Amino acid sequence: MNVQLPLPNERVAVVSITRHGIALAGKVVAAIPGARLFAPEKFRAEAEAAAPGAATCYTGKTGDQIPALFAGFDGIVAIVSLGAVVRLIAPHLKAKEQDPGIVVLDEGGRYAIPVLSGHLGGANALAGVLASALGAQPVLTTASDARETLAVDLLGRELGWTFDASHDEIVRASAAVVNDEPVALVQEAGSRDWWARHANGRSGPLPANLQRFERLEDVDPEAFGAVLWISRRELPAGWAERLAGRRVIYRPPQEAA
Repeated sequence: MNVQLPLPNERVAVVSITRHGIALAGKVVAAIPGARLFAPEKFRAEAEAAAPGAATCYTGKTGDQIPALFAGFDGIVAIVSLGAVVRLIAPHLKAKEQDPGIVVLDEGGRYAIPVLSGHLGGANALAGVLASALGAQPVLTTASDARETLAVDLLGRELGWTFDASHDEIVRASAAVVNDEPVALVQEAGSRDWWARHANGRSGPLPANLQRFERLEDVDPEAFGAVLWISRRELPAGWAERLAGRRVIYRPPQEAA
């Protein structure tokens, strides 16, 4: 069964350090195009049988492989205990904009737990792929996903939208959304059909604290904890100051002629 992996995890490493885990890792590699299995040298026979042509075996400690895995892959599935993964990756963490998305999968293939970079690094999306491929239960702990509300840093990603905001603005806007503060959602461009596919899909209605507008000029910024503006035009004169610290701007790609 091949599953189309949502971006940004185009390069996925699957790490397993036990014989039973390697058997499961083979199923993960088979489900994700281009994925590669990493296992200890002592399990070379099992690894090559589980993932023919896609197995790399290493000598020495698993922890010594982490720098190369971080550098070479943007998604990592670790069939290793959660506590061990935390200890292995802790010395190598930089920032959520740079760290790979990491998902822990138990040896029984029952639970897929995003550990690092759930949104920007794609770990939540990767957990969703594992859920579909293996019948696992994704365990999502990010507030926006747990409540199925809007994920500020993922809005429009599946449609190719980019966003313009500082780290502090993303944090402030995200907090406003999950804490049910009034948030203005202004859409002047791009597909209107984004909510059902947002962050692996949303089944309910748009959250009640999001108020939709057609034009930025119709918004009173002082009335909202954050303003999410989807547009291709530049900020009107004076609006940079009015929205300072509380805006996230989304840029849909130009429509084909």
